[in-house]
Order: sequence, then structure tokens, then C-alpha cells
Amino acid sequence: MNQFPCLVRSSTAGGETRYAVGDPLIDSYLAFVAGRSRPNTLRAVAHDLKTFFSIIDKGPLEVVAADVFEFLADQRGDRTVVRMSDGDSGLSARTIARRLSSLSGLYAYLVARGDTAVRVNPVPRGLSTRRRGGRRQQVPLVRVPRTLPKILAPAEVTALLGALRTHRDRAMVYAMVLGGLRRCEVLGLRLGDVQVPERSLFIAEGKGGRQRVVPISNTFFSSVGD
Repeated sequence: MNQFPCLVRSSTAGGETRYAVGDPLIDSYLAFVAGRSRPNTLRAVAHDLKTFFSIIDKGPLEVVAADVFEFLADQRGDRTVVRMSDGDSGLSARTIARRLSSLSGLYAYLVARGDTAVRVNPVPRGLSTRRRGGRRQQVPLVRVPRTLPKILAPAEVTALLGALRTHRDRAMVYAMVLGGLRRCEVLGLRLGDVQVPERSLFIAEGKGGRQRVVPISNTFFSSVGD
């Protein structure tokens, strides 16, 4: 039986979101992450840790490097997941790398605390290989491909806008297409963030909690006016 059967989400009196998996060490780490990360990051870390400890049926103090390699093999061979990019099965390299990063962060936290039996991070940084000349280098456990972002063609953008039913939806899509806003940034926009004289948008809470000002074309402001 898995020790962490479910991920529990709750809210504090101040409106902050909390996650728990049922283990005091992991839950204390999630509380630590909640105090220094954005909500999406906290959600991802909580889900990653729940996934790992659901597959590797051990407590956090019992995990060794061999368990990490077993988890890697499970994620790469997960036949219940079909990748949209190429239609093959198994999780993408980016997802697996993120889950390893979440797990490594947990053990870095436990090592730094110094009040547990964990003295070494069980997540290897990579595999040591020998190159020509006798030099050694670290090869990452998961090779993440460096790909260019995929963008919509003008005809596809036109088709998407034509399928939308409300002016609000069109304004939201224009903000993403013409201003490069992320979906969470669009959802967080307030009327005061729309700076009409400067033809720009003020992003109060961007990725990583950063603020920025984004210039945007008149087409967006016409859509907002509609």
C-alpha cells in the first residue's frame, strides 16, 4: 500500500493555498516552497513528489539512488501517457527532468535542515563519463532537447479568432498573440493595467513574480473597446 495515497489541497485564513501528502517531512518542505515560490510552482512540486512516492513505496528517509533510477525507468515507459508532440507513449523529457528537480529540492532541504538521517542527496546530478584525454564530464540523467518555440501561422490565428464568440475572448487572445502574455498573466490583468495613452500593458505578476511593461498594438485596444 502506498504511504502517500492522495494530495490534499487547502487554504489558509490568509487565502494562501497549501498542499499536503501525509508525511511531516514532505509537508514541511511544501510549506517552505509555498513561502518562496509562485502558486503554479508549488502545485507542480506537490504533484511531482506525490507521483514519486506513489511509485516508490518508501518513506523519504529510506530512498536511495537506485529508487531514483527505478522511477526514471517507470516515467519513460509510462504507457498511459501519449505525448502530443510526437504521438509516442511516455512522459516528455522536460516533465521527467522537472520531477527529478522537485525531488532533488526536497532532499537538498532535508540535508540543509540537519535534523534528519539524510546526509546525502540521493538524486544523482548526472553520470560521470570519461572523454578523450582522460577528462571526465557529467552527463545529465535526462537529456532535455533544446527546441525552438512553436508558433501559430497567421491563417491559424485568424481561424482561432473567428471561432471565438465574445469580444472578451478575442481581447484575451490578442493579448497573448500580440503581447506575448502567458495565460496566467492575461487572467491577472486589471482595468488599471491597460495603459491606453502609452499603448502598453502593465504585468503586475509575471513569471517568477516579476513585473514588466509590454507594448502592444492598437488592434488589442480596439478589441478591448469592443
